[in-house]
Amino acid sequence: MNGFSQRLRRTSPMWGSSRNELVPSKPPRMNGWSWPPQAFQVVGWLVYSYLAIVSFGIYIPLLPQPWNHVLYSLTGIAFIVHFFTHIAAVTIDPADASVRAKQNYSNPMPLFDRTKQPHVIQDLHCYLCDVKVGPKVKHCGVCNKCVEDFDHHCKWLNTCVGGRNYWCFFVALSSATLGVFLLVVVILFIFIQHYLDPNILRTAPQFGSIPGNETWLAFLPIAPIRTSSAGLLILAFITVMLSITCLLLLCHLLGFHFYLFYKGISTYDYVKMQRQKEARNRDTESGKPNDAKTHNKTTQNKKNSIDCEPALSQSSSTCKFDDRGPLSSRLSESICTELEIFKKSAERENSFHYGTENPTENTAICIGLLD
Repeated sequence: MNGFSQRLRRTSPMWGSSRNELVPSKPPRMNGWSWPPQAFQVVGWLVYSYLAIVSFGIYIPLLPQPWNHVLYSLTGIAFIVHFFTHIAAVTIDPADASVRAKQNYSNPMPLFDRTKQPHVIQDLHCYLCDVKVGPKVKHCGVCNKCVEDFDHHCKWLNTCVGGRNYWCFFVALSSATLGVFLLVVVILFIFIQHYLDPNILRTAPQFGSIPGNETWLAFLPIAPIRTSSAGLLILAFITVMLSITCLLLLCHLLGFHFYLFYKGISTYDYVKMQRQKEARNRDTESGKPNDAKTHNKTTQNKKNSIDCEPALSQSSSTCKFDDRGPLSSRLSESICTELEIFKKSAERENSFHYGTENPTENTAICIGLLD
């Protein structure tokens, strides 16, 4: 574990067909609003808008008093907090201070020539951004800039999550989980009460002139719109299925970050650890005892030495937690899914990802991005 607490890191860029091939340049991205938007980003905002409309326009108004006021308050706080923290996480530029000081996001970045420099960041100097950086800075190939306290590149935000916007990201994730959970509880209550005692859901004054239980009202009390009982239940079923899907994904991601808190590492560090473990497993399975002995001896003598591969997309898709406790087993499926998403996207991107390198140490760690 001491090997991962070292602050000196090095990575290799993704090579093309030739070792000396130049990687096409592109302007750096300022934040999550930079064009073009990611598909996940658009889907996220559409789902948020839909859940907000059905929550406050259809289902919460059907709750009896005082529960409707309680859910208005709790769900409203969750949705509002998520909205503003999501906006903040997308808007904040996570780049290193030296990169932000240049304020040059419109010009293309210089080409990286591996024949001249073996690493993008060497001796705490980024040859693409052309600035001095700190030891915890990483160069993101998607945003094409150095990110301070890099954690991961998030496609849902369309920007990197680093030291400057991590807590906004975490609060947005937590509030989204709480809001969707409350919505699931509300819809399940309405679904059950519709069959047990529908009169509990028809306490609004507007239902006084509507006899029977086959006609319901949506968007109470401002703009009541009549709908059928079947339409209300079908929409409730669709919404609860979507909400449960979102809740599972959010809980997995939130649980993963709690796991990172427990371990005291970042997403970047977790990916490094997984790749190191996969490299050891491949050496063991390949039946090379001499290489395994050499690797073990190197690990004992130099605790900060880690195996490195040129591209994350080339690594194995199998991932496991080091601790095989209950928390690890619940999170493993989600983390593998997140890594698979990144690996597939990395194959579609003509980009490469970098860390730092110090010539006085034999540190070699590969960067990984997690959506």
